[in-house]
Amino acid sequence: MGTLLGFDFGPRKIGIAVGQTVTGSASALTTVRSRRDKPDWAKIEQLMREWQPDGVVVGLPFNMDDTLGELAPRAQRFARQLRGRFKLQVHLVDERLTSLEARRELGRDATSLDAIDAVAAKLILETWLSERR
Repeated sequence: MGTLLGFDFGPRKIGIAVGQTVTGSASALTTVRSRRDKPDWAKIEQLMREWQPDGVVVGLPFNMDDTLGELAPRAQRFARQLRGRFKLQVHLVDERLTSLEARRELGRDATSLDAIDAVAAKLILETWLSERR
């Protein structure tokens, strides 16, 4: 694998990051808004064409007691849709506390919810990359 896209799925917006398996690093890209509670597939497809990832990583919401979070079934469905639409390998990774950590990482710049979601996607992708080393 080489290039990966990471997704912080939410029903209203999806944070997206890009990363490299060679360097083990990731960068926040953007946040895509959902339309009528559905992902903006046109924008996601545009990012897929632009970055041509070898796979994707989707954050899976867990509660602090290790049970799946309320949004987990929707995140799993989103992951299946990515696999079906783009014929890529999809990896799920625990996204617990990534939004909180994204706020910490952004510091004073944490006023934009879109920035928080994109940085959370970066953290999700970095988690997956670090687990593979």
